[in-house]
Amino acid sequence: MRIIAGRNRGRSLKAPAKNDFSIRPTSDRARESLFNIIGPRITGARFLDLFAGTGAVGLEAESRGADETVLVEANPGANRLIAANIAICAAADRCRLIMCDLGHGLSPLVKAMPDAGFDLVFLDPPYESGFHEPILAGLSASGLMAPDCLVIAEERRGADLPEELSGLVISQIRRYGENAFWFYNRE
Repeated sequence: MRIIAGRNRGRSLKAPAKNDFSIRPTSDRARESLFNIIGPRITGARFLDLFAGTGAVGLEAESRGADETVLVEANPGANRLIAANIAICAAADRCRLIMCDLGHGLSPLVKAMPDAGFDLVFLDPPYESGFHEPILAGLSASGLMAPDCLVIAEERRGADLPEELSGLVISQIRRYGENAFWFYNRE
């Protein structure tokens, strides 16, 4: 697992132990494809990585020029990985790690929100966990999103995420191997 582009290009990140199935990192290939799509929006963006896992997606955004990156994760082991990966990337001044169980809602994140909201939100809960819909609905109600925010949800390829929910509408779906990304824009 590595950073693909930007100031930390090629830097190796710590990955979960081979027998740790509680953390499922987004593959380098899928992450590269994702950032090829959203690339022009990264520079200067405020990026929110929900269910951050290893932190690879948020750290890729930071490496590519995001001004502020907030990584949110509940798993203590994953939080240790993220903290180590932030240190590897020397990104402590541009990344903030929040230990938070998103199963209880998004309200704890309001304190971490930039004044203008987040420009990009990446949502990658455990596959088939049922978290996508409540988190998508909560994002709209929370005030966490900037007016032109793009929300990207990752899920297993065959999943059925809503086309429209709480003011968010799918603009595209991209599939990579067993993964897929749903891109939501505000109505």
